[in-house]
Amino acid sequence: MLENRINKEELKQQLQQETFKRRTLSFYRYVNIDKPGEFRDELYKTWFSLNCFGRIYVAQEGINAQMSVPEHQLDTFLAQLENTAGLSAMPIKYAIEDNGKSFYKLTIKVRPKIVADGLPQNAYDLSRVGNHLSALEFHEAIEEPGTLVIDMRNHYESEIGRFVTAWCPDADTFKDAIQMVVKEFDQQKDKKILLYCTGGIRCEKASSFMLHHGFQDVSQLYGGIIEYAQQIKAMELNSKFIGKNFVFDERLGESVDGQIIARCHQCGKAADTHTNCANNDCHLLFIQCAECAESMQGCCSEDCRDITQLPQDQQAEFRKSRHAHYAESKIFKSKIRPELKNKFLIRKPLTALHE
Repeated sequence: MLENRINKEELKQQLQQETFKRRTLSFYRYVNIDKPGEFRDELYKTWFSLNCFGRIYVAQEGINAQMSVPEHQLDTFLAQLENTAGLSAMPIKYAIEDNGKSFYKLTIKVRPKIVADGLPQNAYDLSRVGNHLSALEFHEAIEEPGTLVIDMRNHYESEIGRFVTAWCPDADTFKDAIQMVVKEFDQQKDKKILLYCTGGIRCEKASSFMLHHGFQDVSQLYGGIIEYAQQIKAMELNSKFIGKNFVFDERLGESVDGQIIARCHQCGKAADTHTNCANNDCHLLFIQCAECAESMQGCCSEDCRDITQLPQDQQAEFRKSRHAHYAESKIFKSKIRPELKNKFLIRKPLTALHE
């Protein structure tokens, strides 16, 4: 399979040494792709030649892409996208805040679905989805009496930023969220429902699933939070989305209105910077302020900090003895709760680390 096998650290170093600017963008489309593997390889060859980076999922149901494109290659990239079967007239969403360091390599994977939902194919009909609302239409609809605003993202996303009146599911995955929403609002199927997510892709399935379950008036924010932030700023309106928009790349977030609405999971100070625990065998996703990042050396706990101080051979031995538990810990969990630490980060006593 076509792929970049250069060492991660070397790729990141090359990125930092680049002398040109990059643009971070995203797009998706539900479209039938007969041969996803062949389609994937053709995209890889084209985009690799343009020095594009990103994370792209291809499936028979379509494509979902988050990318970093060299600014001097942007016009060529867009022209080639336009000339690719099934991808013409693609709505492109550009990052709200862009330092050009969102990705360091090109990864294109073939998946069963472009958004994992854990649902059978007959659970929804993507030819029947909710009404698409523009940023302004969504902005105004939020204020309508009796309207329910629902966040279709995971809890670690809504914790750092959300629409002011939104109901946010305490979900770790879209699979969990979509089930929670239908259950939570089962007795309110006649209400006006407004859905939103990062770029719109999850709302397509969520709205279709809700209509399938009898909800009568479902609308979704077209282009998601990314498009909303851009349009509302251009119209010089006060954003009804507060805080930071979580993104699934190296940045992990981009501020929409400058507010910090979350807190450090270790000391409780106002903070909205996500990080993955520096102990790679834990890799817990959590919010950490600058002071705690320094004192805890980027780790989520004293246990993990102590592990990172061990010689590499002892870390490897410890990793081997706890491999099954650490494999589970890769699940995104942004809230450091005792029960989760017990479940996902079962460790030997610290004294055993040096045995």
